[in-house]
Amino acid sequence: MRTLVLNAGYEPLAVVSFKRALVLVMNDKATVVEHIDGQPVWGTVASYDRPAVIILTRYVRVPGGRRVPVTRRGVLRRDSHRCGYCGASASTIDHVIPRSRGGADSWENLVACCLRCNNVKGDRTPQEMGWKLRFVPAPPRGPQWAVRGTDRADPRWEPYLALAA
Repeated sequence: MRTLVLNAGYEPLAVVSFKRALVLVMNDKATVVEHIDGQPVWGTVASYDRPAVIILTRYVRVPGGRRVPVTRRGVLRRDSHRCGYCGASASTIDHVIPRSRGGADSWENLVACCLRCNNVKGDRTPQEMGWKLRFVPAPPRGPQWAVRGTDRADPRWEPYLALAA
């Protein structure tokens, strides 16, 4: 079980294990906002509600904003595991402008790509191949990208993640 952690301003920060959430609550660093009915956590002295959503008692400033780091897994997820050129199932990523020609490892220059298209394209640009991208690559947006672990969100989290959007 996982727990959504909210900042004092109801801003989603992270997803943690229920054990970590319970430790935060027991140390008075967080308060339970929503709990899971029928699944208490038994301690030596008492039982506790299993937290689904907690809110920190102090506001924690998140430095550097909410930039999403570029990863292979993230590019595949952003593109729904579909090739940016032909739409087939993608298992690799491709630099639209090849690295050998100064292409960067950025959200705007990476697309999911099927193995066939990646091998055929090689070290060329889509214009040289006469190909068109099916979409313009851009950094992902939304609460599921801003908060790690929300890609498999609990239904109880929806109202709080909607606030972040």
